Amino acid sequence: VLFAKFICDISFFLTSQDRKSEIKILLVFFDRTKFVSFREKLSAHSQFYSKSRKAMNPDFLEIDNVFINREVVETNFTCDLSKCKGACCTMESEYGAPITQTEIDIIDNILPEIIKYLPKEHVKVIESEGFWIEKHGDLMTRSLNNRACVFVIWEGDIAKCGIEKAYRDKKIDFIKPVSCHLFPIRVSNFGGDVLRFEKYNECKPALEKGEKTQIKILDFCSDSLERAYGKEWLNKIKSSVKE
Repeated sequence: VLFAKFICDISFFLTSQDRKSEIKILLVFFDRTKFVSFREKLSAHSQFYSKSRKAMNPDFLEIDNVFINREVVETNFTCDLSKCKGACCTMESEYGAPITQTEIDIIDNILPEIIKYLPKEHVKVIESEGFWIEKHGDLMTRSLNNRACVFVIWEGDIAKCGIEKAYRDKKIDFIKPVSCHLFPIRVSNFGGDVLRFEKYNECKPALEKGEKTQIKILDFCSDSLERAYGKEWLNKIKSSVKE
């Protein structure tokens, strides 16, 4: 099981050009550990795995076992709502925004305040079906007709977050799910969090505006990254980038 997990995890960090080397490395690793005790194998796996993840792909930085794709620290990005119209909240997909059980519990408690901001159609869906779903073991917000998040509100022709609106109005003390707050950064877990830039055509205006503002994704998402990983971690990644 450990070996299979190792293959899946480390493959993420390898480019297609690395595949032959990857196979050789894995076979050497397996041969080297197959006769040792389980504890020794686990230790060897952890040490080798950690070193490999750092060396295999220079496109990633590592801070406290959190891996950050360099696109996050090198790409200029600034949302331009006048052009994208809040597309991140209304993209066509059967999947809503990732959400945790803790966040579900929090939203459940403050839902009476949030629904005051939502369109009637969305309130009806929440009351009859709930605001979250589970697919393939993953929790996510519900969407309407595979498009708008159930928490979307409209200001003119721009989609915004009803949860955040209630927060800005000081009605609640929860801004929105971390996955939404981090966007356009997405988080995957491969033996540790992996942060990457999630690219969408709808976000092209943000890239264009970013070239004018010269704000990197790392800085654009500074508040949400501090919320997710802490101020000390954020300072470390910023220092690492400067070096």
